[in-house]
Amino acid sequence: MGDSLATTNVMLGIIAVVSLLQGILIVGGIVGVFLIYRRVMEVVNGLESRQIAPAMARVNAILDDIKGVSATVKVEADRMDQGIHDTIAGVEQTVDRVRSGARAGAGRVVGVVRGARAAVSTLITGT
Repeated sequence: MGDSLATTNVMLGIIAVVSLLQGILIVGGIVGVFLIYRRVMEVVNGLESRQIAPAMARVNAILDDIKGVSATVKVEADRMDQGIHDTIAGVEQTVDRVRSGARAGAGRVVGVVRGARAAVSTLITGT
């Protein structure tokens, strides 16, 4: 039984040492992952400050220019639309004037023709 107990103690010692080595490896792995994470974040922050921030500034400037251009186009389109409406209103007024003038002139001509017809009719029929 003494040999068996010594073997068990040796085995338990080996298991304890292996468990200690595993714990050290796990802690070392965690520290290594943390260091890698910190370096990656430094690279990402450097990229952001050197590449992404200037690109975003340019994109925002372009968007501001587009906003200004679209506002100008909208104002000009509204102005042209108003001009077209004013022109159409002027044409409608001119058409109405021509129409009323033509009716007045035609009314006179129709009156003269009716008078001439009545005169001719009276001369022909004698009544």
